[in-house]
Amino acid sequence: MPALTTPLAGLAVTALLAYLLGSMAFGIVMARVFGLGDLRQIGSGNIGATNVLRTGNKLAAFLTLVLDAGKGAIAVLTARALAGEDAAQLAGFAAFLGHCFPIWLGFKGGKGVATFLGTLLALSFPVGLAACATWAVMAAVLRYSSLAALTAAALSPLWALALGQSELTLLTIALAVLVFYRHSANIRRLREGTEPRIGRKT
Repeated sequence: MPALTTPLAGLAVTALLAYLLGSMAFGIVMARVFGLGDLRQIGSGNIGATNVLRTGNKLAAFLTLVLDAGKGAIAVLTARALAGEDAAQLAGFAAFLGHCFPIWLGFKGGKGVATFLGTLLALSFPVGLAACATWAVMAAVLRYSSLAALTAAALSPLWALALGQSELTLLTIALAVLVFYRHSANIRRLREGTEPRIGRKT
């Protein structure tokens, strides 16, 4: 691989490659592999693991979750190994944008929760683990994936500060804002009492 001429060029390439990786719609791929149909025509139409789970296929949903989280983690770890910590944070953010606004799907993507969690786990395992635990507890108690995601995103900057990872504060705030933006329809349904619970089939 030829050396990049400037750090700025390196960051630009890192962001582009991470975005393209994040744009891979594994939910749609898994739905097709398992013969579940076009995921965009099922349930909420979202391309993430929660909507895959609404088909009743738990394996497909699990694989979607792992792959969507994995692409965020891979983007971070690869960028860190090749170009350092600043590039790692940029790659995580770009991968998240890729999932939410994938070029392959006309920039109409998912909510980004799994990619968000995978990115945090790779950037700082303790912070990522705290965010995952927040999601898991909220999901287990209230059975709303969206509310669990919103809580995990909102608390992630606080987890970063509490666990001595203040350098992640701005990134976690930016990711949290985007998570809330992508969940605007879910927030409305939560207020109206019409939000579907985890595991409800279509």
